[in-house]
Amino acid sequence: MAEFETIAVRTQLKRTQFQEHSTPMYLTSSYIFEDSEDMRASFAEEKERNIYSRYSNPNTSEFIDKVVQMEGAEDGFAFATGMAAVFSTLAALLESGDHVVSSRSVFGSTHGLLTKYFPKWNISHDYFDVNAPEDIESLIKPETKILFAESPTNPGVDILDLKLLGNIARKHDLILIIDNCFATPYLQNPIKFGSDLVIHSATKLMDGQGRVLGGVTVGREDLIREIYLFSRNTGPALSPFNAWVLSKSLETLSIRLEKHCENALKVAEFLESLPQAETVKYPFLKSHPQYEVARKQMKLGGNVVAFQIKGGLEAGRRFIDGLQMCSRSANLGDTRTIVTHPASTTHSKLSEVELEAVGISESLVRISVGLEHVEDIINDLKKALQE
Repeated sequence: MAEFETIAVRTQLKRTQFQEHSTPMYLTSSYIFEDSEDMRASFAEEKERNIYSRYSNPNTSEFIDKVVQMEGAEDGFAFATGMAAVFSTLAALLESGDHVVSSRSVFGSTHGLLTKYFPKWNISHDYFDVNAPEDIESLIKPETKILFAESPTNPGVDILDLKLLGNIARKHDLILIIDNCFATPYLQNPIKFGSDLVIHSATKLMDGQGRVLGGVTVGREDLIREIYLFSRNTGPALSPFNAWVLSKSLETLSIRLEKHCENALKVAEFLESLPQAETVKYPFLKSHPQYEVARKQMKLGGNVVAFQIKGGLEAGRRFIDGLQMCSRSANLGDTRTIVTHPASTTHSKLSEVELEAVGISESLVRISVGLEHVEDIINDLKKALQE
């Protein structure tokens, strides 16, 4: 099998009669058939071919194929957004009466699915603390079907032992689903540690330039089949244009990630040296509680740094308002460095009790470190902290 960088660049659709070097965009909603028998056989899935772009499209297929190879998966399906991937994956596999065990530290919208929407369909959940994975087995019930986690987590950048989760899932015959958004396939491959499915918000580092939305789930072929059938009927498909952009973006993922991670580590080390920083979390900082686990399962530490400013909410506001170059945005994984206040933005729907339970304080700041010169990033942060 080819190396990661070669897969990213050379996995392409078969060339058309025009012998193009770069894959063209297939901006079509539907496809034609040779005759009535061809049409019947295609809809009966006796043939593998494109029928309607809600089901599949050449550009979407190329993007999926790349991610499947990068993650070491069997199959995949692409979605309009990362949250469409999370919802469709869970909804396709869960039935009324099922139970989910999830890490408490999950993205705010994922928390919303588990606490607000799935209970409408009699689907329950229990959370485990990322710092107490030994409690997971005590939460498993006869009706538990899925074990779900993010690693690294959003926004606290905690690390979960993927091998431990894989062992628990096998022992109890659970479907292990890992949201691998912060790491990308370049830094981490959860399937190697026992994950059945891996989810990405392609909007983030996969695109890497803040241009398009997208999501993808890859993993076991039988599970992807269920996700495909659900999505074929409910329609969360990725657009061909976005798929084309994302497939091209993957060609430079490894190069971008190397620089993102180099900058992020330097930013984390800078913040750790400051008296204004109460705590700093970055997977490849030796002070990170799960540093050893991160080194075992990740190639590099990613581009997200989380830190708490002394002085609470007001100090955090002054810092964010004092930024001159870094962007104030709720996104991450961009070429531009982005600073976010999770408690008032991405996780604002959580109650004070829920925020405290997942370690999100009013003074917590998430930095998605970009590709600017690292000294310019640090200088902007330094000046803002002095405001």
